[in-house]
Amino acid sequence: MTVRADTTTRRRLPERALSGVLAAAVVLGVGELVSVAIAPASSPFFAVGSTTVDRSPAWAREFAITTFGTNDKPALFLGMTVLIVLLAAVAGIVEQPRRPYGSAILAVLGAVGVYAATHRPGATLLYAAPTVVGVAAGIVTLRLLTARARVPAESGPDASGMPRRQFLVLAATAAAVAAAAGAAGRYLADTIAGAVRNRNGLALPQVPVAGRAPGIGAGTDVAVPGATPFVTRNGDFYRIDTALQVPMLTTDEWSLRIHGMVDREITLSWSDLIARTPIERTITLTCVSNEVGGNLAGNATWIGYRIKDLLDEVGVSPDADMLLSTSSDGFTVGTPVEILRDGRDAILAVAMNGEPLPFEHGYPVRQVVPGLYGFVSATKWVVDWELTRFDRAEAYWTRRGWSEKAPIKTASRIDVPAAFGKIPAGPTIVAGTAWAQRRGIAKVEVRVDNGEWRTATLAPEYSIDTWRQWTWQWDAPTGVHSLQVRATDLGGNTQTEERAAPIPNGADGWHSRSFTVT
Repeated sequence: MTVRADTTTRRRLPERALSGVLAAAVVLGVGELVSVAIAPASSPFFAVGSTTVDRSPAWAREFAITTFGTNDKPALFLGMTVLIVLLAAVAGIVEQPRRPYGSAILAVLGAVGVYAATHRPGATLLYAAPTVVGVAAGIVTLRLLTARARVPAESGPDASGMPRRQFLVLAATAAAVAAAAGAAGRYLADTIAGAVRNRNGLALPQVPVAGRAPGIGAGTDVAVPGATPFVTRNGDFYRIDTALQVPMLTTDEWSLRIHGMVDREITLSWSDLIARTPIERTITLTCVSNEVGGNLAGNATWIGYRIKDLLDEVGVSPDADMLLSTSSDGFTVGTPVEILRDGRDAILAVAMNGEPLPFEHGYPVRQVVPGLYGFVSATKWVVDWELTRFDRAEAYWTRRGWSEKAPIKTASRIDVPAAFGKIPAGPTIVAGTAWAQRRGIAKVEVRVDNGEWRTATLAPEYSIDTWRQWTWQWDAPTGVHSLQVRATDLGGNTQTEERAAPIPNGADGWHSRSFTVT
């Protein structure tokens, strides 16, 4: 009798583990639903994820970007999901009627969620409610399910029939509740925000003829198959930020407070902003996390409003040397004031490549500043400007060991031939891209197998604020070969061969590719 009961209990372990997983799903689903009434940032899953990103050291963040690139957020979500499933399964296995160890595990996870939610920017004690309500629902679910997944030792061989049917009904109900609550939460959050509808109905500002971007001349895009297009499509433009939930602001909700070391504090509404005269500019942006030869750079045509004009309007104190900008999710960026007022086309952008900014790229308003890496300039979803000093304030990444001021370094990469591919012997077009925003590219050189440097043909320069494409004709012999590339900017600065990691102010080194010629 005892052997039979123990065997049955072992058979029920998968059901007990599933009980824990379903209970955790109820926690997250109910928490997501309740967060709709409070704030998206109060969602337990996203609050924990965002806090994980915020508390991560610089090397961990850089590892994630280097390893996963623009998939760093899905990778974090997957890792969190796997960890939650494992812990939840353990909770289900160890839960007992008189020893609720599994419930204690859920309570501990809930405490982590409460801490994360109440420490989000702008959080109040109400931010704890989604996690508290979700955990309460999850513990009730766990107790009910594990009770049906137990078989008393004195039970006969058929005693588990009714509990198993009850278990399956309860499990299906829990799964449905979790899925429905989670889906409803996401749907209601999007519906309540109304941001999609707002963006779809937005009319782009009319740019005067004098403010329009110059046309892209013939040959500026080399149009070599496999080479980077001169203008990056919105859907292909890189996205690197700390926002696990893309902020969904409408133009009615958006405002920009300008304060600090200024003569006149003002708060701009959307109507105030678009009453000004817009300009259109084509500008290349680059992420400081871009490795040598990486793809974390993109070129787009932006419509926006000059930042310099707004700073002049509020009257910046002569002692202020930093613009500390803050996004709607609390991320901060420190930009040198002198850069924003030196005549470059630094703008508050509202459109990208002929359409309103995509949500992932800052809708409704973001900063675009030529010549600086994004972490010191390109604040998305920007809602606050404080004029201050670098010796008084620190931005998000500066606190984590990155540089305060980060001009973009001269860089180049090979786009074709593809790395480790095979190409036929004979005439071959090598093509790539180079950039040195605010300085411009003067020369690109290529060499084969560490041989003599050969000068590549540069495409016509569009402006010093955009990248520049290049090509090189090569009579490729059979065998395994490697190519290297280096660029020189208009100031006479040639890329250094010595490799440097992106931390703290951008990568250095020559890009190389190896492949086989057959």
